Amino acid sequence: MSELQMKQPYASAAEVPGSEFELLPESEKDSEFVAMESRTYWQDVWRQFRKNKRALVSLVFLAVMILLAILVPMFSRYTYDGQDLTMRNAAPSALHWFGTDKFGRDIFVRIMYGARISLSVGFAAALIDMVIGTVYGGIAGYVGGRTDMIMMRIVDIIYAVPTLLYVILIMLIFGSNITSVLLAISVSSWVNLARQVRAQVLILKNQEFAEAAKVMGASGSRILFKHLITNSIGPIIVDTTLCVPSAIFTEAFLSFVGIGISIPQASWGTMANEARSLIFTYPLQMVWPVSAICLTMLAMNFIGDGLSDALDPKHR
Repeated sequence: MSELQMKQPYASAAEVPGSEFELLPESEKDSEFVAMESRTYWQDVWRQFRKNKRALVSLVFLAVMILLAILVPMFSRYTYDGQDLTMRNAAPSALHWFGTDKFGRDIFVRIMYGARISLSVGFAAALIDMVIGTVYGGIAGYVGGRTDMIMMRIVDIIYAVPTLLYVILIMLIFGSNITSVLLAISVSSWVNLARQVRAQVLILKNQEFAEAAKVMGASGSRILFKHLITNSIGPIIVDTTLCVPSAIFTEAFLSFVGIGISIPQASWGTMANEARSLIFTYPLQMVWPVSAICLTMLAMNFIGDGLSDALDPKHR
């Protein structure tokens, strides 16, 4: 090869003597490129969740219920405990959308006020269960050994004692109020989540990413809360979501049997208890609180199913 050829390289592969290749035109270089929007983990979860129509409708229903529970008692001209003896047991009308009870109180306002109590108890109990169950189960699974054995035997003891016994003892000590109901529900309801988190941590703590974090000098608490529990967030969220309807039903049951929220405060359970004596003469008064309980529990179960599918990579 001459010195001139060495100083002036070929402009394209087609100019190379004996070459069988040629440059691809610019218009065809990106013909197989597929543009894909970059999404975060939670954006992808929301996209998957929206595909479940039942879960999406349930989420809208729950949002509307929460909004009405906040606004209706604030702006209505009726109060949850305001009595009008001239309007006792009135049928649904433009003045009273759900009618009135045996004391002339507006049932619609009482239903919305009861939603405040029932939903507050449900979400607060689920939050407490999530914190206690996640921390307790995570520590038991990560530490292992004798500590794990002792902690899980405590869980077995708590689970073995009937929940109603806790409720009765707490009600005798603290009385019938929202705090005592919330405490009674939260005493034993976290044990199932603790077992699930422990099982997840036992599986994940021997994975490569956990071992790598340990080799790099990460502390045990950082490995547990930053890596192991973070990778178990799917089952935790689903279980927490399903704790809400369970807590709502428990509160309604306690109020129905007379050991929950005390009168004159309105909860769905106390309203069902008051309407029980009129079930044959005014059955519609029983329908409203029972329907509120059933629809809310059904919506939370559908939301839990939707989250289970959205957070599970196997369903994608």
